[in-house]
Amino acid sequence: MTVPTCHTAATRIGWIGTGVMGSSMCGHLLTTGYHVTVHSRTRSKAQPLLDRGGAQWAESPRAVAAESDVLFTMVGFPQDVRTVYFGETGILAGARAGTVLVDMTTTDPALSREIAERATAKDLSAIDAPVSGGDVGARNATLSIMVGGDRKAVQTVMPLFELLGKKIVHQGGPGSGQHTKLCNQIVIAGTMVGVCESLLYGYKAGLDLNRMLDSIRGGAAACWTLDHLAPRILQRNFDPGFFVEHFIKDMGLALEESKRMGLVLPGLTLVHQLYQTVQTLGHGRSGIHALILALEELAHIHPR
Repeated sequence: MTVPTCHTAATRIGWIGTGVMGSSMCGHLLTTGYHVTVHSRTRSKAQPLLDRGGAQWAESPRAVAAESDVLFTMVGFPQDVRTVYFGETGILAGARAGTVLVDMTTTDPALSREIAERATAKDLSAIDAPVSGGDVGARNATLSIMVGGDRKAVQTVMPLFELLGKKIVHQGGPGSGQHTKLCNQIVIAGTMVGVCESLLYGYKAGLDLNRMLDSIRGGAAACWTLDHLAPRILQRNFDPGFFVEHFIKDMGLALEESKRMGLVLPGLTLVHQLYQTVQTLGHGRSGIHALILALEELAHIHPR
């Protein structure tokens, strides 16, 4: 199999999915000078990229694939990934031999392995490369990228990954990037509960919450969530860096994989249930720090 060399002038990039994170990530490739063919379920979300120049619109994933040497996907749910890759107007229907496919969606590890198998049968390469860092990491190109797939293909697209993130680790074969991302989400789930309950405790204790955060950020509790999401909670700003409904999906995937492996994760099970309450309260499209709203309801706390 021949894979393209990722030089700016020569490599044609495809990008499918221009949501909260995908738009910023694609923008970094445009800024560097790559020519990008773009598709999104809602064209208006891609319009800012098209207006910048260097990007062209395609009407379907298949059409993107036909114009790409390396094609990135960043969509929402496993069913979206399946449609984008396997549908009648999907990527595998249009990709040419030698194309490298990079799915950066957090999805089912088994689906990533299926994509890799079906891609190999068509003389393509497929990599799973989910990310962590939220909207801030996407905007600042500081994402952590967890990569699974063939080593040669991964090395080929490494110059592109380096434009999107700061921590890029090849975990192993197909699906291993997804398993690593699910480990990441398990940690975030527990951390998010801790941060929110800390704020509730501080509120009831009558503390100045900004001052409290200033102290605990410098100790053993220091973490990304305290730095980036706790201030948004205090501002009552629940705009998404990462959607609640997507986090529920990720936790569900981790719980399904755990069940398959005969592993019980009671902490994750609890947090998954709490986030389903957040969604029931109408905040499925809010950021994951909206967990505080469900915990406030349980504690009968209603801050102004």
